[in-house]
Amino acid sequence: MKKLLTVLLCLFLAMGVFISCSGKEEAAPAAEKVVETPKAETPAPKAEAAKPAEPAAPAPAPVADEPAVFKLINGAEPESLDPHLIQGVPEHRIYESLFEGLFAYDPVTADAIPGLAESYEVSDDGLVYTFTLRDAVWSDGVAITAQTVVDSWLRELNPETAAPYAWFPSMFVAGAAEYNGSDNPDPSVVQIRALDEKTFQMELIGPLPYVLGALPHYSFAVVPLHAIEEHGAEWTSPENFVGNGPFVLNEWKPQQYISVVPNDKYWDAEAVQLDEVVYYAIDDNNTAYNMYLNGEVDWMTTVPSDQLEAAKMRDDYYASPQLATYYYVFQVERAPFDDVNVRKAFALSVDRDALVEQITRAGQIPAWGIVPPMTGYDGLGEPMMDVRKAQELLADAGYPGGEGFPETVILYNTSEGHKKIAEFLQQEWENNLDVEVKLENQEWGTYLSNRNKGDFQVARAGWVGDYQDPNTFLDMFITGGGMNGGRYSNDDYDRLINDAARMTPGPERFAALMEAESIMINEDQANMPLYYYVTLNMIDTDKWGGWHTNTMDYHPTKDIYLK
Repeated sequence: MKKLLTVLLCLFLAMGVFISCSGKEEAAPAAEKVVETPKAETPAPKAEAAKPAEPAAPAPAPVADEPAVFKLINGAEPESLDPHLIQGVPEHRIYESLFEGLFAYDPVTADAIPGLAESYEVSDDGLVYTFTLRDAVWSDGVAITAQTVVDSWLRELNPETAAPYAWFPSMFVAGAAEYNGSDNPDPSVVQIRALDEKTFQMELIGPLPYVLGALPHYSFAVVPLHAIEEHGAEWTSPENFVGNGPFVLNEWKPQQYISVVPNDKYWDAEAVQLDEVVYYAIDDNNTAYNMYLNGEVDWMTTVPSDQLEAAKMRDDYYASPQLATYYYVFQVERAPFDDVNVRKAFALSVDRDALVEQITRAGQIPAWGIVPPMTGYDGLGEPMMDVRKAQELLADAGYPGGEGFPETVILYNTSEGHKKIAEFLQQEWENNLDVEVKLENQEWGTYLSNRNKGDFQVARAGWVGDYQDPNTFLDMFITGGGMNGGRYSNDDYDRLINDAARMTPGPERFAALMEAESIMINEDQANMPLYYYVTLNMIDTDKWGGWHTNTMDYHPTKDIYLK
């Protein structure tokens, strides 16, 4: 299996630096048939003016007379459309249509390409980045300046905003963590500045080799502060909406769909070929799959497990390795999981191979570590299962044979796939530890809120890498991190993550990250990784152009067109 794992995932670092989510929260399990993904060059810091890749050329104009309306299943109802208040894959897809930061995503490789930033320069020490902005305006015609970027980033980092992803830019920008974590925040400590109308500059905490790949992420979003000031929380309603992406908000029917249409003020408006994009808020896989088969939608991002074999025979079925991990997180401050022996007992008593073969049936790769192996980073090795050891650990914790084990609830977000996995774990722990656990499902927004607050005992989780580096899976578990709902805290872990952020690329840096991961998993068992993802998509690429498989599973609607 080690060899297979390496073959599937060694492409990741070689493909260059690019961002998520979406480290983002994902929404459902994926699939099997593996498609090789394209390779890209890794951008490196330069002292001279860098020459970023040009944005993708405009797609051929549709030949059909009918409007080019692209419909997709987007999973759960989005928490928000405010880029500073979102944190999931469903939200991220919509964000890509409505907004654009300094950098965007290449539709083929998911590499970072220029967005608002036309060009950039990097200091010799790799700590200072200076960006030259394009002539760009908001959808209402108001100019976007370097000061707009400064003020937008400060809004994300302001503690009063309560942005769930504020921790992310804090891992890059000098002074951001101090500002975000202060009771009396002083924005002047954040090392970002407008040198003039079109020149924005930032200073980093260290020579981070993956920073450009992080910039397309919504935590670095540029937002219309003038519209926010005028309309408050209602600025994202269709009648008030202002954006700077290739599309603008047209209609929002909660729990049903969101519609976007082209933004004629977008700087690259000629490249946009779709007349409308419709995002359906449907998290029932069977309903969604039937809609796809009936031609009601054009893109589906998952398939019910009992339909996989049939789907694999179709020409419109696509799957590829993804930089993502499915795992369970323990709330280490709440009994009985405040005892490391209990956490280890639960982790060692699960047969991950059986989980993948019997439940997901979708080609995922059983996992022990949180970080998928990458070139230069081997990961923590093969999954372990030792029922006898697990039983001994549970007895050491004071629950021999499961006797006296307190009531325990597994939290997961509503999804048939997540439910089946939770039921599998429930059965494993009953069979192997004589422990009974209950299941609780919550809708996406409620689930995310409770998980972030630490209001759970054991919770399902998933993480899609935000950029091609092990750090994207590790930095969210530092003490006090915004995504650290399990309340994990270890001084040695924090030190290693912070040291690695200031180290130059190479084996020593990866060794520090590997040591940190081993502390969190092998020593403290803060999380229980289950498998590394293989993504599933269904789309007719004979009809729709501009859609490509890639390890980040990013498919910007700006680049999709009707053939």
